[in-house]
Amino acid sequence: MSLQQRCLYTHSLVSVVTLLLLTVTSGDSDAVQNITAVLGHSVTFRCPSKHSTPVEGLFIQRVKNDKPDELINGFYKGQPMDVWSEYKDRTKMNEMELSMEMRNISVSDEGLYQCVVFINSTPEISEILLEVTAEYSVPTIMKDCSKPGDGGAGKSCQLSCSVVGGYPQSTVRWTGLNQSLTNVIYNRSSADNESKTWTINQTITHNCDQPANISCAVGGAVSHTITICETESFPSVVIAAIAVVLVFFLLLISVVVMKYYFCGRQTSERGYEEADFDVSLADCHSQLQHLKEGDETLRRFAPFC
Repeated sequence: MSLQQRCLYTHSLVSVVTLLLLTVTSGDSDAVQNITAVLGHSVTFRCPSKHSTPVEGLFIQRVKNDKPDELINGFYKGQPMDVWSEYKDRTKMNEMELSMEMRNISVSDEGLYQCVVFINSTPEISEILLEVTAEYSVPTIMKDCSKPGDGGAGKSCQLSCSVVGGYPQSTVRWTGLNQSLTNVIYNRSSADNESKTWTINQTITHNCDQPANISCAVGGAVSHTITICETESFPSVVIAAIAVVLVFFLLLISVVVMKYYFCGRQTSERGYEEADFDVSLADCHSQLQHLKEGDETLRRFAPFC
């Protein structure tokens, strides 16, 4: 087939398809089929058919404002159709299974689609509603609890929960809290300009009535569990005072023990020295009694006794 013939065939095929699409928009459609796609992943549109007869053509088109708006992909009598450049590189038709794969799903793909199957030039229309989801990150949960006497009648806690990267928009859910004692003081949700995913932050105050294990959740993501409003067996001031007293007594006992030890040792050493001196004097006097009168050498040593 020459290039000119191919162009004429394509032009006539587009004209026929356009006419057929205009004629089927007012036809009856079955119940809407719901499918879900994960952001950035792939999804398959499966078009049902009531007949086993081979189909002549299949078109999947986007519906906006209750009417077909964009031809996503399709074929007619074995020939592929020209599709929008936005979908050309990320959609692929399967003629045997009457399905279309769409890759790299974005939030903008969410919406209503029509499957138009042609059998003997008769269209069968079915609708598919595509919903896009993105899992939120694990929530970050933090607490800041005040002690009794810090300006209030009892202990209170300020709790915050934050998540990013989820779709669609969701809300923060708290578990383990008495809602009648809880007050929301900050709540903000914002969507990213490009990905359209949501960042959610919430801060609440909770007046303590008893200890509680709590967590927060957004979408299907759940934070770890923390404990708030714990009871203290002894105030920290009392514990600190007891510790100071114990340290003081230990130091005092140590000083007394060391004093008695060194004093007793010095007394014992002094007693031994005096005893040795007395024995020396006795020996000296005993020796002097045996000195001979003419022994000058021994007499010279006598004064030392």
